[in-house]
Amino acid sequence: MIQSTTAVTFLLIVGGTSLLAVTARRFRRRDRLPSLDGWALADRSLGGSVTWFLLGGTIFTAYTFAAVPGLVYGVGALAFFALPYTVVLCPLAFVVLPRLWQAARDGGHITVADYIKARYASPLLALAVALTGILATMPYIALQLLGIRAVLTAGGLYPQGWAGDLALIGLFAVLAVATYHHGLRAPAVISLVKGVAIGGAVVAVVAVALDEFGGPGPMFAAAEARLPTPGLPGASMHLDPTLYPAFATLALGSAMALLMYPHLHTATFAASSADVVRRVTVALPAWTAVLGLFGLLGIAALAAGVLAPAGNAEAAVPLLVRDLMPAALTGAIFGAFVVGALVPAAVMSIAAATLFVRNVYVEYFHPTATPKHQTRIAKLISLTAKVGAVGFVVGLRNQDAINLQLLGGVWILQTFPAVVLGLFTRLSHSRALLAGWVAGMIVGTLLVVRQGFSAVVWIGLGDHRTPVYAAVVALAVNLVVVAAAGPVLARGGPRRLRTGSGVGPS
Repeated sequence: MIQSTTAVTFLLIVGGTSLLAVTARRFRRRDRLPSLDGWALADRSLGGSVTWFLLGGTIFTAYTFAAVPGLVYGVGALAFFALPYTVVLCPLAFVVLPRLWQAARDGGHITVADYIKARYASPLLALAVALTGILATMPYIALQLLGIRAVLTAGGLYPQGWAGDLALIGLFAVLAVATYHHGLRAPAVISLVKGVAIGGAVVAVVAVALDEFGGPGPMFAAAEARLPTPGLPGASMHLDPTLYPAFATLALGSAMALLMYPHLHTATFAASSADVVRRVTVALPAWTAVLGLFGLLGIAALAAGVLAPAGNAEAAVPLLVRDLMPAALTGAIFGAFVVGALVPAAVMSIAAATLFVRNVYVEYFHPTATPKHQTRIAKLISLTAKVGAVGFVVGLRNQDAINLQLLGGVWILQTFPAVVLGLFTRLSHSRALLAGWVAGMIVGTLLVVRQGFSAVVWIGLGDHRTPVYAAVVALAVNLVVVAAAGPVLARGGPRRLRTGSGVGPS
């Protein structure tokens, strides 16, 4: 039976945030004609505080805040790779993102594929980057819905059958309407609520959990006693030395891959200056601290004996919240989780739509499209992306979305050489980069699928085999092909480099 107090506070949080999204219209400049730059990038006008909330809220998704403690709940210490991963992300972002912002601003680029086309004078390489970004982003949107559903189900707020699906559709419809009308400004406004709500929620739950167990020591001891979990005999609170390579490559590869996701570029390009981006990346570790507290809640769920449904470890923390917190706070925390999913889902749909319009629709179907027409098509594609994500979640198994998102992480990392080498070197042949991309995509996909959709694969000869992140192996193959093919292709013709694009070392 749903406690009315929980339901009321939940609806107040979600409803209030939805109303706040409508106020995004106040931040739109009325002296400008409709343009894709204005709709997708908020006219590149966001200051430091808003950019910090938006970029952090986009990187640290609600599904991440559920999946990381769920992974801790399931496998123990290995799951904490997410902390060094986000720590490594910050210096990488500090080096890469301001330079990428400057290149985009100087060239008038709206997407990273626009930049790739200008940098290498290669529409085909730009198309490869754009399609990879779209394919990697779509299941990511679906995962935000899975996070919402896990929270609502754990709290008893998700009715059975079609009634529950309609409730999920209703929540997402509010986001769809706000994004359609106001573009990136809608999630930018919501991100302010997300940051405060998520931060306050996790601090409150961790404080109650530590008080319940008498401190972190007894809590870790109780969690250790409940491992290994069924089906995962190697799970432990202590990382096995044989898993060190997996831990390290997961952290490094995930950080590099995240920098290549289109939604991160969209949030970055919306900043008002490269200096704003630089300051924001310096402050991003505050979000990592929040993620660490969520990981601690996975330990607390284990210690408390929470029984998450089989194959749905992401529900561990929502179930813990339901058991530990008063009804009013439970509703507020569940509302914060849902708000946390709305921000990245909105930015992802905008990023995917912008990539499609700029680098597929305009490039190959309607080269003379006006800015107003491009904006209208992007709005429709953004809406279609959200509808597709809802259909995916309602019609297919949760594991299908998770598997595709896993592949998406492998795929998106294969765009790293084209983007980063273009920013920091001048001697990269577009056809070599395209060959490396193809090789990395094939190798990465085969590795993941052959291992039963596992992120970690074992490589080596005979008895000397090492567990590593599949995306890093694919990236290594990618770079080897680029290094080998570059000189050969360069001898066969001039380097494909367009000057005056604001990139490359001075």
